[in-house]
Amino acid sequence: MFKSYFLLFTFILINISLYAQQGDAGAVRSIYNEALSNGEAYQNLDYLCNQIGGRLSGSPQAAAAVEWSRQVMEHYGFDTVFLQEVMVPHWVRGKKEIGRIVNSKKLGTYEVNVCALGNSVGTGPSGVVGKVVEVQNFEELEKLGRSNIQGKIVFFNRPMDPNMIKTFRAYGGAGNQRGAGPSQAAKYGAVGVIVRSLTLAQDDHPHTGSTVYALNVPKIPAVAISTIDANRLSDLLKDDRELEFYFETHSRMLEDKISYNVVGELKGTEFPNEYVVVGGHLDSWDLGDGAHDDGTGCVQSIEVLRIFKSLRIKPKRTIRAIMFMNEENGLRGGIKYAELALKNKEKHIAALESDSGGFTPRGFSIDAGKEVIDQIKKWKDLFKPYGIYEFELGGGGADISPLKNQGVTLIGFRPDSQRYFDYHHTAIDTFDKVNKRELEMGAATMTALIYLIDKYGL
Repeated sequence: MFKSYFLLFTFILINISLYAQQGDAGAVRSIYNEALSNGEAYQNLDYLCNQIGGRLSGSPQAAAAVEWSRQVMEHYGFDTVFLQEVMVPHWVRGKKEIGRIVNSKKLGTYEVNVCALGNSVGTGPSGVVGKVVEVQNFEELEKLGRSNIQGKIVFFNRPMDPNMIKTFRAYGGAGNQRGAGPSQAAKYGAVGVIVRSLTLAQDDHPHTGSTVYALNVPKIPAVAISTIDANRLSDLLKDDRELEFYFETHSRMLEDKISYNVVGELKGTEFPNEYVVVGGHLDSWDLGDGAHDDGTGCVQSIEVLRIFKSLRIKPKRTIRAIMFMNEENGLRGGIKYAELALKNKEKHIAALESDSGGFTPRGFSIDAGKEVIDQIKKWKDLFKPYGIYEFELGGGGADISPLKNQGVTLIGFRPDSQRYFDYHHTAIDTFDKVNKRELEMGAATMTALIYLIDKYGL
């Protein structure tokens, strides 16, 4: 008799599980249908990029983007839309930037493509000129020492590793020369720094990005150089150690300005004091439109809540879409959000960030314990029909990273990464580089995961 009851109980459990999966599969299908047939992420991105443009923190465009995103979320009828005040750095690029190889034996004087690194001091109208010392890393810099670097321009020319299939790992492996290179070179008396653009593409587009000056070290001007010109400069230096380089920039840091995170939310019906967050960063660099970095993440995050409302999904937990301010050159918005969450004693269940471009979705990286990762992996079959198969241990994202100390599960949306660094931090990161269907597929994928997290918790 006991065995019969046990078999019956097991049968019931299996069927309940199957029915739940079938129900979830139908819900996920509805989410994708809504995003692909009635999605509004692409038209929102069009406005953000083409009517507002690049949105560097502290700029009028960043202020316009704050007001735009507030109005969009209010238009969609989200339960609450509010601003979180945050002080942000206000760096300006200034006038036209000039880069020039001077009096080389083979090319004479030759113009090259450069742009100032974010937060860099400028040279002013007199520019900086000097002989060039090429290095691959900080160890080479240390071996050369002050006697070989004093009064010269240091050229960091370590490329991203092309053998890394995960291009974000290649980016991380080359990034310290941009972030810390100028201060490292200044310790040995360098007067300026040139950094190879962080991209695997071979083109003429320099890639900006933040540098961080160390304390008690002189601040020297720094520029990124396009990969084609970096190769040219390196080739010339092999036969011409007397070659000089000139660059002129007019960037400067102004006083901090008031800006805002923009938050829209749908109130939970059962657990309104538990929060599930989805977001991207509203600011961008000033060279392009900030389309892939990170306009796509912002409009996808708004789209998550819009799909919930359109399908009349009543979330159990409060779902928030956050437009973080100042990810690019300060992370002030992400830090402020975490501070306020702690101060207000908000219980965050999970945070999902989209900041890897609007390309074809591949899956998610998860920063959590094994139990949570295993739970999320149980949903993999629901995503397989849509080509989503990556559910792996990894980082969540810069803006949500300050929530980690509060025990929040952090999740990064992961689209195909092969083209992202072609556009990242450049003048060609523009709306026309975003594919409508890829963007919509990504929004649907994010919505589906948020739906499952809200329904089952973690």
